[in-house]
Amino acid sequence: MAKKDHSILKKAFGTHLKKLREKKGYSLLELDYRCELNESNISKIENGKFDIRLSTIIELSKGLEIKAKELLDFDPEK
Repeated sequence: MAKKDHSILKKAFGTHLKKLREKKGYSLLELDYRCELNESNISKIENGKFDIRLSTIIELSKGLEIKAKELLDFDPEK
């Protein structure tokens, strides 16, 4: 996968994460409290500026009270 494709994928994931967070009515700070990630890193993920690991996906899913597969259910082409 080309570097440009990674950037598109990170941005698409971040947009999806933000939609899920807002759907729950959580601020960045509230999600920070609900999982073991800090507000700054969550913001970087949502803005496509942070590469994440599987452990990060698990923490975000715990904080959002959803299954990890829901975080990965997005279209990177949009």
